[in-house]
Amino acid sequence: MVVITIDAILERAGEYDLSPTEGLLLLKQTDPSIIAEIRQAADKLRNLQVGDTVTYVVNRNINFTNICEQHCSFCAFRRDSNSDGSYWLDGEQIRAKTIDAVERGATEICMQGGLNPEAKINGKSLNYYIKLVEIIKQEFPQLHLHAFSPQEVQFIARIDSISIAEVITALHSAGVNSMPGTAAEVLDDNVRSVLCPEKINSATWLEIVETAHKLGLPTTSTMLSGHIETPSQQIAHLEKLRALQQTAIKNNYPARITEFILLPFVGALAPKPLRRRVGRDQPVLQDALLLTAVARLYLGKYIPNHQPSWVKLGLQGAKEALTWGCNDIGGTLMEEHITTMAGAIGGTCMSVQDLQNAISELGRPYQQRDTLYKVMSGKC
Repeated sequence: MVVITIDAILERAGEYDLSPTEGLLLLKQTDPSIIAEIRQAADKLRNLQVGDTVTYVVNRNINFTNICEQHCSFCAFRRDSNSDGSYWLDGEQIRAKTIDAVERGATEICMQGGLNPEAKINGKSLNYYIKLVEIIKQEFPQLHLHAFSPQEVQFIARIDSISIAEVITALHSAGVNSMPGTAAEVLDDNVRSVLCPEKINSATWLEIVETAHKLGLPTTSTMLSGHIETPSQQIAHLEKLRALQQTAIKNNYPARITEFILLPFVGALAPKPLRRRVGRDQPVLQDALLLTAVARLYLGKYIPNHQPSWVKLGLQGAKEALTWGCNDIGGTLMEEHITTMAGAIGGTCMSVQDLQNAISELGRPYQQRDTLYKVMSGKC
């Protein structure tokens, strides 16, 4: 019988693909000295894979509506169309936010919203989403548009009775440059049946992201952690992401996953049933940090860029994550509604100077990047 040891796993990290058993063993550690070794191994692998420089992107987040037909148990953002607090930005409001972003140096607009069945032009959902793209890209073609999650893509396809590939192709042609890997939550259908029973299942999320890669549209990847999921389900999620990227590499798809972002659950203003079940309002930083380190070790060479969420962890928590395997501190956002409405304390906007200062406090260099991790000329 072969006995798996922590030392053996960590010594070979980066040289081979961790098995789910090995990943789970790391994730279940509670001894502070062993956890420190895991952190050091993740930080070492980060340095080997992408170096010491911490990157960031200057971007603006636009959540164009919170009107949504679904009722996810963790979501404090969604509203019915006739309820207090509902909103739906018009074209001029989106344009004004985009102009402001450009004036503040943004290279990216990240745009997502609720699933609003009334959002149609000439009876078609796709026409509405294409119009959103055109509002931004016709005036500012230089902006990278990072827009519309796999869930939104499936929503459009279902409403209009067309294929996933048709939706992605049309949005890409209109000017969408990459797809957020959100709506993944945890890629386990038992978890999803509680968190988001109306959302697409795990297989459909994976199918949509793979289709995007086939069609040349890069994506990110995420995990919503720290709620009802188990360590085994966390590792299974990472395994599915790794396999998805391996498929893209093996088949030489024109696009792939560009980064992994851990999104710890914020429950302060989440719907009460899930909030009571989870039993806390804010993420447990140490749990998030250990998962951050294990994600770096598990995803290995396949997804080398890792980013914490300063919105969910706060800037100090995100800074700490940069010593647990992360190499990117994310974006300026300029505004953020989804997590903030759930009661996050990290804020909604971060200045470039704040991000640079946080990185410098670690004694690490910083560098502005674009959405696809191409380094921008000079330090900003």
